[in-house]
Amino acid sequence: MRIQNSLCIIRARLAAVAAVTALALFGSPAMAAAPESAPESAPATYVGEKACLQCHEPANKHFGHTLHAKVFRLNPKNDTERQVCEACHGPGSKHVSKVDDKNFIISFTREWGTPIEKQNTQCLQCHKGGQRLHWPGSTHASNKLGCSDCHNPMANASAKGLLKKASISETCYTCHQQQRAEFKKRSHMPVPEGKMSCEDCHNPHGSTTKPLLKADSVNEVCYPCHAEKRGPFLWEHAPVRENCINCHSPHGSNHDKLLVSSRPQLCQQCHSPSVGHPGQFFRNDQTAASALIGGAQSARVIGRSCQNCHTQIHGSNHPSGARFQR
Repeated sequence: MRIQNSLCIIRARLAAVAAVTALALFGSPAMAAAPESAPESAPATYVGEKACLQCHEPANKHFGHTLHAKVFRLNPKNDTERQVCEACHGPGSKHVSKVDDKNFIISFTREWGTPIEKQNTQCLQCHKGGQRLHWPGSTHASNKLGCSDCHNPMANASAKGLLKKASISETCYTCHQQQRAEFKKRSHMPVPEGKMSCEDCHNPHGSTTKPLLKADSVNEVCYPCHAEKRGPFLWEHAPVRENCINCHSPHGSNHDKLLVSSRPQLCQQCHSPSVGHPGQFFRNDQTAASALIGGAQSARVIGRSCQNCHTQIHGSNHPSGARFQR
């Protein structure tokens, strides 16, 4: 009996010690029994194209004709492309269960609210390198421009490039209204006629220059079409060698030959010779219009003005061409 009583006392003391220990660790028996915090929610999973089409069948009618649809469905390069819709929009299991939560799916519209950086990251998974090598830090990227602001991968709105407008130039005009107006001027690059596009001179996806030029300088952009102006010349015209836009407006002008001002005013911005010509050789009464009312027109003002004599104004290789007359 004494042994049994001793065992009971030992058990009671052990139980008391256990209770005190639990109280110290958990504060109270209720807290000790409380469940652990719920684990983080599991990541979304792919549900397949058929699940998407149950709600988005109208969008599929346009998407089915695009290059993206043909590649993803007929010749996918990897497991991501095999997901078709979810290759761009991300795994859709959470979106299916709660369609009103905009955080559960990646959308490519401004209204949906997916961050531009996240949208562009989806595109750059496949479309990286090449022309997009300089996209990070470019003018368009710095201004938070999204790929979907220029492109519409869900429909064939353009002949190529899956653009949002019918042509490259029309897409650029959406933001660049000033350039659109310049192309309407009397003298302009043949962009409205469709003979060239903005992309012939600019790389919208980024370049090493601030205006997104396709070469390192303005002159290097102009020379592929205007090779006769490249030189080298025996006699070089300094402003021509420095920059073509010293004299020309690159998009359009109301003056001849895309000039920034009419001749001879353009030339007189730099040239006011003290010898050879009068110091002020242009006057209003020397124009062809003034001759109709009795004025004395000057050959230095009418026609091509200074270039009536200085014909090789971009540069000359003639031994006597120091004044660009030959």
